[in-house]
Amino acid sequence: MLVFKTLWGWNGSLGSAAERASTQGFDGLECNVAHPCLQGVGAAEIQQLLGRYGQELILEITTGGDYTPDLTDAPKRHLEQLEGLLKRALAMEPLKINLIIGSDSWPEAAQHYFFEAALDHIDAVPCAVMLETHRSRSLANPWAMPLWLERHPRMRLTADLSHWCCVAERLMTPELSPVQAMAGRVDHIHARVGHAQGPSVSHPFAPEWAEALEAHRSCWQFFLDQGAWSDQPITITPEFGPDGYMPLQPFAAEPVADVDSINAAMVGWLRSTLMIPADSNFFR
Repeated sequence: MLVFKTLWGWNGSLGSAAERASTQGFDGLECNVAHPCLQGVGAAEIQQLLGRYGQELILEITTGGDYTPDLTDAPKRHLEQLEGLLKRALAMEPLKINLIIGSDSWPEAAQHYFFEAALDHIDAVPCAVMLETHRSRSLANPWAMPLWLERHPRMRLTADLSHWCCVAERLMTPELSPVQAMAGRVDHIHARVGHAQGPSVSHPFAPEWAEALEAHRSCWQFFLDQGAWSDQPITITPEFGPDGYMPLQPFAAEPVADVDSINAAMVGWLRSTLMIPADSNFFR
């Protein structure tokens, strides 16, 4: 199992990130294709820095202007951005590409058009490309997932169930239809623990969040058990982060816990807790 360090909120250089990730036990970095640490760094230098510290790379692409899409951007605009950003990402030779694309504001017919066109772009890409289950995006509604996958069987997924906890106002568990529908389609996991009223608990190992942690763990294990991992590594990114996800102390506005320490602690927990299918070629 390859565990990736998120660079969400990281302000240092790519080299410093790779060195830190290596010392914390990560196997790679995950960041947006437009992350500041990649700016002005050539593709060859990126590979050299990652290789120095034994790190792989997963790149993230967002369309619609930012992580919450601009409501004025129609599907055609998202597709234009996707095409350009895929070319930019591929030049860096990532292991996988994670897409946060589309908009939950579009009607069903527009969603189907968008998915088909986006999947046509993805088919030409030589590495694994996944669509993330992210709030405000085309995969925001968990209850629509069985329909999307039935109509668009080429779709591969990044499972971030913390977003769906907010949307559905309940914990996701393996017996629910959206989670069942995803089985066998998940190529990457974002290991953040959400709860019924928010996308991130204050600390995944605090006893008050034990039920939420177990619900997520059981889904992650279900994805590993049901997945087709024979031709690619199992990848997972602990993704606790800032920007309104980590609760703040009232008045002081200080985070109640350190997200970097949580993500680092998740590495050992994930490796010791999740059981990797014995038939995976990437068993480790």
